[in-house]
Amino acid sequence: MTADARSEGGAGVASPLYAGLATRTLAFAADAAIINAVAWFVGAVIALCLSLLEIPQQVTSVIAAIGAVAALAWTLAYFVFFWSASGQTPGNRLLGIAVREASTGRPVHAGRAALRALALPLSALPLCAGFLLILVDGRRRALHDRLAGTVVVYVQERRRAVRQPPIRPATRPRDTASDRHETFSLR
Repeated sequence: MTADARSEGGAGVASPLYAGLATRTLAFAADAAIINAVAWFVGAVIALCLSLLEIPQQVTSVIAAIGAVAALAWTLAYFVFFWSASGQTPGNRLLGIAVREASTGRPVHAGRAALRALALPLSALPLCAGFLLILVDGRRRALHDRLAGTVVVYVQERRRAVRQPPIRPATRPRDTASDRHETFSLR
């Protein structure tokens, strides 16, 4: 789907609903919780194992630096994997949003996902001004979305569930007194 078809609604094609700042922030918070939980768990296991050994301070510093690089690589790999696989991280899936190519509407490939993940900190650098672009852009794109050529769209409509009353089986009307007993007429 081209950008022109989306902006004009296209012939019979519904334009996508772009995700806003609050939804994207909540999805990112969920992803950050997952990323940090895994990193802390791995770090705790490694720290426990290393506590059993006597290691010089210099080696400990090198191990800490390697751990920091590994945590950054894990974060990058997390986003690139999920964005290029389905366009949705677990946080995105939780909130029903997905990253798509701005020009085609298709899921992004690994190179574009890596570019988007590497450009993400640029949106946060100038006092989060890159994220505030979401509030003024017609397709709600942040700085890193513009640099990577992506958009974030809702993939499932958010509808309120309409509660339907339970369907009762058809019942026979109650018998009346005249149906239970034969009645005689006085003719």
